[in-house]
Amino acid sequence: MDDKSTLPADAVRRKLLFRSWHRGTREMDLLLGRFAEAHLPDFTEGQLALYAELLQENDPDLYDWLSGKSEPPAHCRNEVMEKLLKFHASC
Repeated sequence: MDDKSTLPADAVRRKLLFRSWHRGTREMDLLLGRFAEAHLPDFTEGQLALYAELLQENDPDLYDWLSGKSEPPAHCRNEVMEKLLKFHASC
């Protein structure tokens, strides 16, 4: 998301929430949409930027990481990915 630095944090949250619920598959909509609803309101601007970067990853890769089929690559290992993994491990 190139315009994240110029948008107010609330607008960024709304965009990320929309992108989380509209991934293309129902499974990913649910996995990311529920997480976004629970966590985006409390995310800092830095965490919002990290989450926006994660949303740019391919859905099959994200699904494999969240389902435990494979480990996220080093460039995706950050505090937001940890929250995402913990969120789905507790569901």
